[in-house]
Amino acid sequence: MSEFHELVRVPFQSCPSIIVNSAFPSKSECLLRLSWALVHSKRPEDVQRGIAMLEGSLPSTSNPLQMREKMYLLAVGYYRSGDYSRSRQLVDRCLEIVPDWRQAITLKKSTEDHIKKDGMIGIGIAATAVGLVAGGLAAALSRKK
Repeated sequence: MSEFHELVRVPFQSCPSIIVNSAFPSKSECLLRLSWALVHSKRPEDVQRGIAMLEGSLPSTSNPLQMREKMYLLAVGYYRSGDYSRSRQLVDRCLEIVPDWRQAITLKKSTEDHIKKDGMIGIGIAATAVGLVAGGLAAALSRKK
């Protein structure tokens, strides 16, 4: 008989003991699953909600495995929201705990690639601005002569 059918046959008074002693996920596991779904959402507001949930639950986390998972999910959330430096900080903390964690290593490489790309874009914008100012000055000086 399936677990569901056994649960249906049990009197209501014994349900709390079944829930505690069964394969039902705990509150912290439910929070972790919901946070995972939110930080992987396509909707930016969901990603922000996932980040807020994880940050709120992090101080009360004593289990090292859950701490690592939550930090990783926070790193994913920050990556997806465009805060690559914060994402990299969190991934580095995860890698301090488990240095050979492939997912974290991959996320770190992606964040570093985005940081480099953003740096190159910033340099390009600055160089363009300097070129425009220099060109404007040269044009102004040539008109005065």
